[in-house]
Amino acid sequence: MDRIETIRKAVDEILLGRSEADHRRHGYVHLYGVSLIAGLLAKKRHLDVELAVISGMLHDISTYRDGTHEGHHAKSALLASEILLKTGLFAPHEMESVANAIGKHGRKGLTDGALDELLKDADVMHHYFYNPFWSPIGKEIPRIKKLGDELGFGMDASP
Repeated sequence: MDRIETIRKAVDEILLGRSEADHRRHGYVHLYGVSLIAGLLAKKRHLDVELAVISGMLHDISTYRDGTHEGHHAKSALLASEILLKTGLFAPHEMESVANAIGKHGRKGLTDGALDELLKDADVMHHYFYNPFWSPIGKEIPRIKKLGDELGFGMDASP
């Protein structure tokens, strides 16, 4: 069983349940954009690509299910755990790693574990590249600069 496709189907089901076309579109663009970047960063950093991709797909899932951004880090971590458990395809330590990364992805100014940091970086990169006129704010600025150095191209507060 392809675990990524199983999770993709669960995400699609949630997104298709949104009646607002703009909200649904943003969900597809953001969740799958962060997922793609997470996979690329995982490959570069020699981390588990599959769990990185899945973490990216699920990192804001409660926002798109519930229609609210409030408390979405914890809510998305809980919903991700429920989705992963329901599939029966993931070991407890894998579910815990994904849920922890999702729960911590808002802590952009703090340093956490490898998968946690990867998800934060993928989220910030997606914001950065989604709109070239977007200006990183606060704790995302040093993260953008660090990512630019890591990847070997200029990323600063003004793309």
